[in-house]
Amino acid sequence: MTSIAEERVVTTTRQRRGVRWGRVALYVFLTLTALVWLFPIAWAIYQSFRPFSETAANPVALPQTLTLDNYVNAFIQGEMWKFFFNTVVIMVPAVISLLFLASLIAYGVSRFSTRLNVFLLLLFTAGNLLPAQVIITPLYRMFLALPLPPPLADRGVWYDTYFGIFAIHVAFQLGFCTFVLSNYMKTLPKELTEAALVDGASVWRTYRSVILPLCKPPLAALATLEVTWIYNDFFWALVLMPTGAKRPITSALNNLQGQFFTDTNLLAAGSVLVALPTLIIYIVLQRQFVRGLTLGSTKG
Repeated sequence: MTSIAEERVVTTTRQRRGVRWGRVALYVFLTLTALVWLFPIAWAIYQSFRPFSETAANPVALPQTLTLDNYVNAFIQGEMWKFFFNTVVIMVPAVISLLFLASLIAYGVSRFSTRLNVFLLLLFTAGNLLPAQVIITPLYRMFLALPLPPPLADRGVWYDTYFGIFAIHVAFQLGFCTFVLSNYMKTLPKELTEAALVDGASVWRTYRSVILPLCKPPLAALATLEVTWIYNDFFWALVLMPTGAKRPITSALNNLQGQFFTDTNLLAAGSVLVALPTLIIYIVLQRQFVRGLTLGSTKG
């Protein structure tokens, strides 16, 4: 009996040591991965505070002077206030409309059984698999043909308008948001909808007062993702908005590059300024973002 107990103690000790070393190896791997990902960001921030003369003389030397001149010059030279406004004009209506439409479609697909449910989900999911570059030519011609009243468009068409870029983001991101919200709504008990209908609530009232409040975590997570994606987008504005003054914030970095010379420190400061809003939004919505990604993951 004693030998059996000793063997169990030895086995337990070895298992604990194995788990401990495995955990150490995991932490080492995660730490190295984090350092690899954070190094370019840290290097850009480091260079953004240095004068270009010091960087040109010795890029890796310890800084002798730290200044905010690069940030001031980047904000003024890049006219970032104007491009920030352009981005807000496109991003805010797009995110609100996107989440509203996606929640409506997900509510209908997940809470009401029809023969078209599977087809609609496949249709929205398939839309996410189509690369944007594949349809850019027909989309360009369509934007030149679709009419738009003069208050919203100078040329009378969707081309070179905020509305056109707004519509593109809603159309391309609607499938992903619908897929996420429909999967989440399926985890909600159907008794909630049935009880609301028995109490006399309409379909709209059930959606607005019962289902939508329960979807705050996934809506917050999707809002964080969509704000980041739409904010960082440059492709659609580059192709479908030729007027440079109307383009979003990512275009402001082009104003910091010269034809024959580029101040990399100035460009680094501009990149940090452009990235700050998305970092602030993620920090503010971090708890809701993580909760929205993990809530319902343990439900069968």
